Amino acid sequence: MHSRRRFIANSLGAGFVLTLPTSFRNYFTESAQPVKIGIITDLHQDVIHDAPRRLQAFIAAMKKHRPQALLQMGDFAYPIAENKAVIDAFNQAHAVNMHVLGNHDTDGGRTKQQCIDTWGMPGRYYVKEINGISFIILDGNDTGSPTYKGGYPAFINPEQTAWLQQQLAAIKTPVVIVSHQPLAGVLAVDNAAEVQDILAAHADKILVAINGHTHIDTLVQVKGINYIHLNSASYYWVGDKFKHVTLTPEILQKHPYIAYTCPYQDALYSLLTIDPANNQLTIKGTKTTWIKPSPAEINFSIDGLTVGKEIVPYISDRQNLHKHH
Repeated sequence: MHSRRRFIANSLGAGFVLTLPTSFRNYFTESAQPVKIGIITDLHQDVIHDAPRRLQAFIAAMKKHRPQALLQMGDFAYPIAENKAVIDAFNQAHAVNMHVLGNHDTDGGRTKQQCIDTWGMPGRYYVKEINGISFIILDGNDTGSPTYKGGYPAFINPEQTAWLQQQLAAIKTPVVIVSHQPLAGVLAVDNAAEVQDILAAHADKILVAINGHTHIDTLVQVKGINYIHLNSASYYWVGDKFKHVTLTPEILQKHPYIAYTCPYQDALYSLLTIDPANNQLTIKGTKTTWIKPSPAEINFSIDGLTVGKEIVPYISDRQNLHKHH
């Protein structure tokens, strides 16, 4: 057991190196302090049976880390009265919080505006500056994609890309790009190449781009930008073809969609730390195990992803090793 644990720890420790822009320090004041952000994504209060427990685990951990803000990156909780407790729990856990719109948050005819109002967002996309770092929050749920092929929209429309360019040109601080849908890699927005080019033009100030949505653990590097897919707090979706019995009949009766998932035993979440003095950015992840059966045990497979590589019950630790000269 110990050797197995050691193997997991060793395998997580290698290969996850981020390279920060060499001009990173130019955007900070001399007195800039480290910035810590607690991040949780894809809680899926309306799918998983124990979302409140998972959220409380995140909140309890963040009380110890004392970040400057909390961030939830979408697929959180329908904007309905029954979810008031879980929405309030997140919003009241810290004086500063950020929300991102996920594709499932408007299921069942709910609207973006209902999410914005119920969660307390400034808009569907916005900028939030926290201790000298600008977080650009995007909405990847736009309609109007010329290459739309069905299903949930995944697009950043011309109005929003124009706004993004204006913000990047005007902002004088380092930037973290935040979206629910990926901007690079698997399941990226339809106009990912366009967005990547916009970001690449400002690579000197962009520290990292983070997303949820895919429920995987991976890093994609495009044109000098690190794009990190942060894993779901709750499960990996295996779909109809791999539907299976997990948990108890009582739970499945109330939460039937769990049968289409492989849930994680405990909540996954992460802590992003940006340390200007040491020119460092780190993501501290969490690890758990599958609630049986695991994806491997149901022979799950999907093109482009690998069980045990991207489909895993953890969020990897990631750090840059670039030293300031």
